[in-house]
Amino acid sequence: MNSGPVDGCSRSERALGAVLGSAVGDALGAPFEFGPEGAFSARFPVPGHGGEMCGGGGWDPGEATDDTQMAVLVAESLLECGELQLPDMFRRFRRWASADPKDIGLQTEAVLSSGGPWDQAAALHFQTSQRGAGNGALMRAAPSAVHFARAGRDATMDAARRIAALTHGDRAAWEGTAVFHELVRVALDGGDPLDAVADTLRSVHPNHRERYGVVLAPDWHPDLATEFNGAVWPCLASAVWALRTTSSYEDALRAAIDLGGDTDTVAAVTGGLAGAVYGSAAIPERWAEALHVPLPGFGGRVLRAAELGELARRLDHLDGSAHGGG
Repeated sequence: MNSGPVDGCSRSERALGAVLGSAVGDALGAPFEFGPEGAFSARFPVPGHGGEMCGGGGWDPGEATDDTQMAVLVAESLLECGELQLPDMFRRFRRWASADPKDIGLQTEAVLSSGGPWDQAAALHFQTSQRGAGNGALMRAAPSAVHFARAGRDATMDAARRIAALTHGDRAAWEGTAVFHELVRVALDGGDPLDAVADTLRSVHPNHRERYGVVLAPDWHPDLATEFNGAVWPCLASAVWALRTTSSYEDALRAAIDLGGDTDTVAAVTGGLAGAVYGSAAIPERWAEALHVPLPGFGGRVLRAAELGELARRLDHLDGSAHGGG
């Protein structure tokens, strides 16, 4: 059903669409987290009538969750350092986590509160828990996907893996985040990310290629998932499915949230992809105007759509070929 990239949509509009689209999806999906399938459409059966940024479940209307808060930290580290500096990014994550955010993933919290060094904390946690394939690295990846897109496939996928590894010790999480980076890169270049899935899979680590091939196949459906969509495989796959089976940003978000489960993150990932495909103009203004992103641990700052737009603009124009890393 997806009609492919929008003709006449500029790269800057797609970059803004990816960053803002992910944040809007996060805030839109948050009140429905762990709810039943179809809850969004049951409450808002007619698209376009408004009120969908409803809040609930501890969230104010339009309030973004840890998904977007961590995405902002990724963005600001890249911009302020001028390159990928993993120790700096990890310090920002840890500062945020220690400020008692309203929500934080269990795995991410365990790693950031462990006291371990930036380059060992996630690996040590994975060694003891054998649990590291959550979607907590994928959820924050839209800004880095925009930033590294100009550097090409290999560079953007490598950067995705390195950022994911700060909090997730399982390579499955790295590879899923890398696939997301590459699909966004294709969309920013004006291509169809759905057509790029097969080529992207060839760049996935051989140990994980088959599993991602199954869930990203055109005939996959979320009902076929073998894990809860808080895991990286069905989360990414559900986002690709939502993009594939709809023909607009709004419809993709509705489909994603109606899956139930980890609705904020599935919608954030869907919003990043759909925003990159359809551009910022496709994001309903009634959703974007309510968006706000508190940033615990950083002086009470609250970012809104305009600030996210400025981050997106700067990320798109900063040369992502400088990797750094620490």
